[in-house]
Amino acid sequence: MPMSSNRIPPEEAQLRAQSRATLAAQRRAEAETALEALRVEQIAVRERTAKLRALRLAKEAADAEAAAAVPPAKTRAKPAKTVVRRRTASS
Repeated sequence: MPMSSNRIPPEEAQLRAQSRATLAAQRRAEAETALEALRVEQIAVRERTAKLRALRLAKEAADAEAAAAVPPAKTRAKPAKTVVRRRTASS
C-alpha cells in the first residue's frame, strides 16, 4: 500500500498563510478602533466629572456664603420651670 501524502500544495499553503495574515491584520485594526473609542469615552467621562465637580464646589461655596450672610435667628430663652413645693403638716 503506498503511503498517501498529507502535504499541502505550495500554492494552497501560500493562500492559507495570506488569509491568516489578512485576518490577523483585520483583527488588529478592529482592536485599535475599539481601543480608540474607549479612550475617547474615558476622556469624555473625565471632562463631565470635572465639570460636575466644579459646579458642586461652586454651589457649596455659594451656600456657605449665603449662610454666613444671614444672621443667626435669636432664640428665646425658655422660662425656668417653677417647682411647686408642698407644705408639710409639720411646718
